[in-house]
Amino acid sequence: MLALRLTRTAHLAVHLRRLLVALASAGTGFLLLCALGHALSHPDAPGASALRLAWCAAPLAAAVYLAVAVARTDPGTRPRSGLSAIGLGPGRLMAVSATTTALSAALGSVAALLAFVYLRGSLTGRPPSDRVAADALAVGQSLPAPAVLTLLVLVPALASAAVAHTLRPRDPRPAQATAPRGYGRFGAYGWGKARETFGAYGRFGARTAVAGAAGSRAAEGARVDAGGALQAQASGPHPQAPTDVATQTLESAPPADATPQTPDTTPDAHPEPTPRPQNTTALPWGIAVLTAGLTVETYTGNAAGAPVPGTAPSAGVLIGWALTALGLALAGPGLTHLCGRLLQAARPGALRLLAGRVLMEESQRVGRPLGVVAAVAAAAYVATTVYDGDGPAFGPLSTLGALLVAGCTVATLLTAAVEARDARADTTDALLRLGAPPATLRAAAAVRAAALLVLFGPLVLIVAVLAALPLGH
Repeated sequence: MLALRLTRTAHLAVHLRRLLVALASAGTGFLLLCALGHALSHPDAPGASALRLAWCAAPLAAAVYLAVAVARTDPGTRPRSGLSAIGLGPGRLMAVSATTTALSAALGSVAALLAFVYLRGSLTGRPPSDRVAADALAVGQSLPAPAVLTLLVLVPALASAAVAHTLRPRDPRPAQATAPRGYGRFGAYGWGKARETFGAYGRFGARTAVAGAAGSRAAEGARVDAGGALQAQASGPHPQAPTDVATQTLESAPPADATPQTPDTTPDAHPEPTPRPQNTTALPWGIAVLTAGLTVETYTGNAAGAPVPGTAPSAGVLIGWALTALGLALAGPGLTHLCGRLLQAARPGALRLLAGRVLMEESQRVGRPLGVVAAVAAAAYVATTVYDGDGPAFGPLSTLGALLVAGCTVATLLTAAVEARDARADTTDALLRLGAPPATLRAAAAVRAAALLVLFGPLVLIVAVLAALPLGH
């Protein structure tokens, strides 16, 4: 009941995003039912039916990914102070969000069933005239209810499970005595250096301590270590007595007349309330998985030859594209972070500095959707190049699947951009209060978009050309 009340009282933008989830679930459920209809119409060709069902994994994954992104930006299930006292803690809100996602996806599954039954002619009594559509819809044959129910429950179950896993309550990690030293921000070992919050370079004295004269009043600077322990740093001759975990760290604090050296595991002097770990070490793994995907596609293409427009792509192509998309998704945050650092190179001005710092801060939110969109764009280029406008084998069903995958990935990227904008709303308001012109903020957004386009555009083209070479023989 709480999920229904939150759904009913949500804003229009939230309803539109949930409607997108329902549409994605409806399209995916319809494709699954069409695969079942093809299997019923062609009992002597189980391999072709299994291949159709396997290709439904792409829109299924895109729909689940969109559902997770929409659940993350839902303001109704966002943890707030005071809700735990009335029984709405993080676990309960996670369950409410998963239930809301299941309701939206179930609505789409019901719509898919109605559309499938209507196109079969069960409601109007007029069967379709197209023979290909009749084969995919299994006209004149009874549908097995357990199989239909299983296929329709698949999208809501996976979407709600993914939302519950993503929004599950997480306990803070215990403090580590010795943190592994990383080989740079884009290295393959460790978590990289400590995160740098927005505006760290613009604060004067953020990494230095001012020596105090004798007899001056004591000042304490709070610092949070990598494990979450509070570390007090005294700048006067008589610091106050620390308490709890700060007692152990005060003994190793530098003297007041010395400039402390910032270790690799010490974060910024002004951490955010809910920091996001800048895990860019997945970039080498993403490149490795991307290379493996291209290798699988090359081997499969050389073994099978060029695909005929009247036949479906093989299972090896599906596996190769799955690995390629996974590799680009893993490499997306690191590439976005690298793009932000490149923007700040060579004595940046205020505009480039602001755009670069925002990209570095939002690399985890926007990087993965950008990688997935890059994979979809490369796949679209390969499809239009190899088939020369004839289209894949499934006809209108393949067009529906392509539209579902492209629409879900683009909607996920836009939803992640909205989440990033909401996350930096306090920073934007602070800049406006300090006198920053709104035109500068819009120009910084344009610079970020142009920088990402310059970085990901050639990457998409290179991946698409390498993937299309073995298929064009």
